[in-house]
Amino acid sequence: MLELGRLDDLPLEYREALTAHNLVPLWPSLRAVLPPGKPGPRTKPTHWSYETLRPLLLRAGELTPIEKAERRVLVLANPGHGLDKMQASSSLYLGMQLLLPGELAPSHRHTPNAVRMIVEGEGAYTTVDGEKCPMSRGDLILTPTGLWHEHGHDGSEPVVWLDVLDLPLAYYLEASYVTEGQPQTVKGLNAERAYQRGGVVPSPVFARSDKRYPMLRYPWQEVRSALLKLAEAQPDIEAVQVAYVNPETGCDCENILGFFALMLRPGETLALPARSPAAVFHQIEGGSQVDIEGTPFTLAEADTCCAPGYSRVTLKNRSADRPAFLFIADESPLHKKLGFYEVRA
Repeated sequence: MLELGRLDDLPLEYREALTAHNLVPLWPSLRAVLPPGKPGPRTKPTHWSYETLRPLLLRAGELTPIEKAERRVLVLANPGHGLDKMQASSSLYLGMQLLLPGELAPSHRHTPNAVRMIVEGEGAYTTVDGEKCPMSRGDLILTPTGLWHEHGHDGSEPVVWLDVLDLPLAYYLEASYVTEGQPQTVKGLNAERAYQRGGVVPSPVFARSDKRYPMLRYPWQEVRSALLKLAEAQPDIEAVQVAYVNPETGCDCENILGFFALMLRPGETLALPARSPAAVFHQIEGGSQVDIEGTPFTLAEADTCCAPGYSRVTLKNRSADRPAFLFIADESPLHKKLGFYEVRA
């Protein structure tokens, strides 16, 4: 490959003249922004242990009341981006959020899309656009861009969930902001029940829902059952995996990030191809061994890890007699919209 000129090859007075007029020569930095063959990701394979994180999160509950926090979160930051950037990848933000009994995280709405993957506890809820969504372990709850949402807790034990947002992208585009609001009036509950049968959607008097997000809560018990039935119905299927989609359109349930649930059969090892988007793996049940381009991690329940884009990932169920279940978030919808999506054998 042609060796390009360096910045130091240029005379000082020429460089100073460029700087004075806000100009920069491209060729010394061309290989950095357009590396040959594949990107040079800043995202590093990273693992966050819930056993380590949980006491620190509970301590945050003792140190900072919800009134002083608005959202009490410990951010899962990727060291490749710098901890101050609060990024798991170029487009993914992750945070573990704590809500204690009796607390209310006030209503607001913001431009970044968000989802909540419930990690532990009972009795809390999220109200999104007037729909009250109860929180149970493994549930996925959407809070898409621009929708009012608040979190409340009527139970008796701490509730923790994993936040996944496209905040880094919205911030990079200088489009990230929040609007504070008043407490919501609950208009509905358990609307997801109308979409619990695959291939069948509500159609009163031949009409179809025109809501952009008709389903906001995806109960784990339903998703888990679907995975088990898929494994039973198709025992030779390469991967027992389902996608979280808009039941009216079949498209991704949100427009920037994609969400999936994966079941590893007892003792199963699954090699995933290298794909362009970065991906997050969160252990809902069981335990897994994860290898990301030669970097190994052991995931216990509620642990989370991140894989850079274009990485080969191998997953192994550490149990020989029971399945393991993982939640996956990635940037694939964004890559597909931009025409970047790629799978390498």
